[in-house]
Amino acid sequence: MNKSILKLAIPNIISNITVPLLGMVDLALMGHLGSAVYIGAIGLGSVIFNVLYLSLGFLRMGTTGFTAQAFGRNDTQEIAHGLYRPLLIAAALALLLIILQIPIEKVSFFLLDGSEEVKALAREYFYIRIFAAPATLSLMALMGWFVGMQNTRIPMYLSIFINILNIAFNLFFVKVMDMNVAGVAWGTLLAQYGGLAFGLVLLIVNYRTSFLPLKRKVLFQTALLKRFFKVNSDILIRSIALILTLSFFTSESAGLGNNILAINSMMLQYFFVFSYFMDGFAYAGEALIGKFTGSNDSHKIRKTIHYLFLWGFGLSLPFMLTYGFFHSDLIRLVTDNSDLIVSALKYKWWMILIPISTFAAFIWDGIYIGATASAAMRNTMLIASVFVFLPVWYFGLDYWNNHGLWLAFHLFMVSRGLLMSLFARKALNI
Repeated sequence: MNKSILKLAIPNIISNITVPLLGMVDLALMGHLGSAVYIGAIGLGSVIFNVLYLSLGFLRMGTTGFTAQAFGRNDTQEIAHGLYRPLLIAAALALLLIILQIPIEKVSFFLLDGSEEVKALAREYFYIRIFAAPATLSLMALMGWFVGMQNTRIPMYLSIFINILNIAFNLFFVKVMDMNVAGVAWGTLLAQYGGLAFGLVLLIVNYRTSFLPLKRKVLFQTALLKRFFKVNSDILIRSIALILTLSFFTSESAGLGNNILAINSMMLQYFFVFSYFMDGFAYAGEALIGKFTGSNDSHKIRKTIHYLFLWGFGLSLPFMLTYGFFHSDLIRLVTDNSDLIVSALKYKWWMILIPISTFAAFIWDGIYIGATASAAMRNTMLIASVFVFLPVWYFGLDYWNNHGLWLAFHLFMVSRGLLMSLFARKALNI
């Protein structure tokens, strides 16, 4: 079981860890331009795309769960249509985002807090990057399908390729072309389309035999579509609640001033570093739990859960030690602003606690997605957002300012892990 988990997890960790590294390069490029405004603009602009793309995360998560279960049943027809269906939906949703870009921008910046200078730069970033939507959403569907097929090497190759390409473009536009926030946006857009082209090549080379003829009766079969949209609507609600909580965190950070926004944006990058690392094991859980759910093997489902949590807890400890002993060095990686580096020390312990307070939620997410236990995922997220994060934020912000904001964040993540533990037996039928 450990070999099966690591075979799936390690490529996912390698691919996932390139994502926050890209974010850190972006912040470092902006952080060395001499003003917190550039860091804040990237942080604020990224929030909008986090809301959009993580809200549509069902294109990856739902695709993984359904494909893994079809793989476990050896259902070749549903394996093929399990790719066609999300790709079709990805194209339709991307077109909708581009058509609605102006109202999306207006609503986003009405809701988000920040100085006018930060917002002006963030708007420039938004109107460039929005045209990457067709590539980004199609890649989400492709990545989910590959993981469901128990293949995490191709997503690894894809992620490494996309993020190296993105870093190269960003360095070119910012350092050579002397652009700032707009250069980062153009780098992201070009890298996404380059990644989609590479992904389609890898799909054709490795899975030609899986391309069964598209059958409209199968693609639009009522029972399958109802289950598809039921699971994915639950994941959509869950994803919206998660990203709105994180976006609310960023917006409230902006309300505390440009320096706090910059500090929290930097610290959140290390939350994302750990989350993407732990998501490697969550993705392994999606693939294995999905496969064993498809083959009705409850013994292996329980065994997989047990080993995933051993890995999750074990790996959270070295991350805590790293964040504790090298806190200032890690902040210096993304800024040379001495005021920000000194101010960030006040919030050191919140960064140290990130791994231990979050690992259980990440592991359970993968398990629930593989089992397509979407209703329980949705419910636990809503409870944690509405009845834990918001009340703690409301009372904590007045008394402890940014400390209260971080307390609300940590209790939100802890409650998610605890609630999913309580719901697991019923939700997973184990």
